[in-house]
Amino acid sequence: MIEPTLALQTAIRSRLISKPEVMVLLEDDPTRVRSGSTRPDIMPCVIMSDGNTALHGHDYTAQRTAWVYLDLHIWTLDAGQDAAKEIAGAVIAALDKPLNFEGCDCDHFRVTRSTFSRDPTPGYGHGVLSVEAFIRWIL
Repeated sequence: MIEPTLALQTAIRSRLISKPEVMVLLEDDPTRVRSGSTRPDIMPCVIMSDGNTALHGHDYTAQRTAWVYLDLHIWTLDAGQDAAKEIAGAVIAALDKPLNFEGCDCDHFRVTRSTFSRDPTPGYGHGVLSVEAFIRWIL
């Protein structure tokens, strides 16, 4: 089992790059869906934060569980907030079905929040989707 936030990032990225409705808005470039922590140099894109994990414990069978929280940052340039919102809508729709995880199971996943704030630099569009997942795995 890989670390839970990495498992979630991998499952989300796999889903997003497999959806033509998302990829057409990202100029059909899978490298525009990635993890990271800074404003990107290539846009539009979806950047997944490092996230955080709240370990929930384990049982007698060596099963481990954790809540994982992650933000997906949507960036656009010279396309405005409406373009960021359009990408966010496509991402939310793509994440509406159960995700495929390698080496673990996900018992709960949902997009919990969306926010769209004005970037101080004119021309940038920025949105944030927050997600949560409950993941379990066997050691």
